[in-house]
Amino acid sequence: MSLWDYIAKPFGWLLLTLNNLVGNYGVAVFLFALVVKLILLPFQMKSKKSMMRMSALQPQIAELQKRHEGNPRKLQEETSKLYKEEHVNPMSGCLWSLIPFPILLALYRAIRFPLTTMMGVSSDLLAEGGALATKLADMGFSSTANAAYIQLQQSQFISNHWADFDFTTISEKIQFINYKFLGLNLGDMPKLKFWENGLTWAAIGLFLIPIISAALSYLQMHISQKTTPTAGGAEQTQQQMKTMNLMMPLVSLYICFIMPAALGIYWIFTSLLGIIQDVILNKVYGKQMELEKAAREERQRAREAEFERKRQETERLRAEGKTQENTNTSKKKQQARQRAEMDELRAAAVREEKAAKRAAQGIEEEKIPDSQVGSRRYARGRAYVADRFTNPAGAEEATAAAAEESAAWSAEHPVEEAPETVTEPAAEESAAEVQNAFDAAPEETEEVEADEEAEEPEDVEDYDDADEAEDADEPDDEDDERG
Repeated sequence: MSLWDYIAKPFGWLLLTLNNLVGNYGVAVFLFALVVKLILLPFQMKSKKSMMRMSALQPQIAELQKRHEGNPRKLQEETSKLYKEEHVNPMSGCLWSLIPFPILLALYRAIRFPLTTMMGVSSDLLAEGGALATKLADMGFSSTANAAYIQLQQSQFISNHWADFDFTTISEKIQFINYKFLGLNLGDMPKLKFWENGLTWAAIGLFLIPIISAALSYLQMHISQKTTPTAGGAEQTQQQMKTMNLMMPLVSLYICFIMPAALGIYWIFTSLLGIIQDVILNKVYGKQMELEKAAREERQRAREAEFERKRQETERLRAEGKTQENTNTSKKKQQARQRAEMDELRAAAVREEKAAKRAAQGIEEEKIPDSQVGSRRYARGRAYVADRFTNPAGAEEATAAAAEESAAWSAEHPVEEAPETVTEPAAEESAAEVQNAFDAAPEETEEVEADEEAEEPEDVEDYDDADEAEDADEPDDEDDERG
């Protein structure tokens, strides 16, 4: 016996037990699919939850890809950090989804060898000169089918002549199997030219099994992706998913045409149960994902607030001359900083190369002001000025100009369903009004600008990747020694 025989025997025993219980092979195949689905349900629930969590993180991953374009090492570090913070294993969803394939192969072997794998009849009885093989030949059995399906035809012959001879006298393990289901013989294989022997329901029905199986396979994948969207993913990933949507149904169509109809019926039942499972799990986990999303956004707001507090404290100490570079930085940190600087230089070179290619192709990139643009997710305030701390003398004039530039840009590029660009009074204020407001309450204006800047901490160049990466280990280098 081969390894697959040992693997397939439990599945064959289960299928035979269900057949003896209901007395119909087709119903037994349906119950077999249901039992397998229930056994795999805990694993598939885990896979579904992991996929939904991965989907929820796609916008953040897209932001990281845009932010660290040309710097794959930094992108990998930040992506791994994000997965760790959100307790997501990107491989867990893939691993559990592979379990049904060995089960399908084991079932295929059980269907092919019903006498030895399902019933446990000795192979010596079926060998040439064996008692069962000799008796079947005496009763007129002959087969021109593929050698792989001889046992299946022998089992059908035994069932068709069950009343003519007591086969249990040869082996008490031999049992009757009713292969008929909805007028179809599940031991037969579908034919492409189903009309050759006349248009009968048996021939047409067998021909429809692979088509229905492929259609349901496509529908299941479509519903699964619809209930677990991959918005924000890379274009290559999206293309791979589209390819899978086409390949899997085609594989199902091909397999069901070259194998017994019982396997196609199993594939149909599995797809139907999978569709029901996806709909139910999506409703169950949908609310849970919303709660996790709210908690994730709250953690993000807390991190941004803490980052802004540290930034303001550092700026205050720097303005007072109470900070200095830490000369006791370890060699490991110096090497890490040097690697980060080199990675950033390479990333900048990649971005410049891409910009040069776009320029050579005549693709003009639209200039977007630093201040808020439409409903951009992490848009800065409408009066944002990048150098307001380093150049405070010109901040007032630059603030008014930024507000006017942002208002003009937003007027030329209206965004639907973006209330922050329509209802906010700041969007309609003139430059003079902004100037008057700044003169009347300069301290309040600075606080508002600081709060608005916190909406996109990753765009603050002076406090970017290296400082954030060191926050988890120890305070910023500039904060290590204060006056």
